[in-house]
Amino acid sequence: MRNEKAIGLFIVAAGIIILLGKFGVFGFIGRNFWPLLILLPGIALHALYYARISPSWSLVPAGILTVYGVLFSITNTWGAGLMSRLWPAFLLGIAIGLLEYGMAERRRPEYVLPAALILGAVSIILFGFTLLQTGIIYVLAVLLILGGVWLLLGRGRQGRGW
Repeated sequence: MRNEKAIGLFIVAAGIIILLGKFGVFGFIGRNFWPLLILLPGIALHALYYARISPSWSLVPAGILTVYGVLFSITNTWGAGLMSRLWPAFLLGIAIGLLEYGMAERRRPEYVLPAALILGAVSIILFGFTLLQTGIIYVLAVLLILGGVWLLLGRGRQGRGW
């Protein structure tokens, strides 16, 4: 009798799963919530470190996964076209992971913090270029003009003694 109930329960569950699949529930969940498969392990690694269960080096993948999960959530919500402007976040994720590790490690690894800061700075500079995109030409042109005027009017006179 118990065996028949277990088989019956299994058949009902299979039918419900098939119906939900046919109604598109699993497709909807998969399309909209797949970034959680990246974000949640990153948050879990952070939680494991702060609960003193995992070592400090686990903060490197934790930072990377968390930043990538947020990035993919943003592009999944507002369109994959944003990736053309947000791609420097891939470098930022590595920088944040290294920075977290470098700050948490007691022995302070020699090259980790400088590498994190350099990667972070490069990422922020690239963000600036991608966010300004065509507008960066105008900024560059204005900076060149101001630099030339400064050389002509200010610094240039003092050097020649006019």
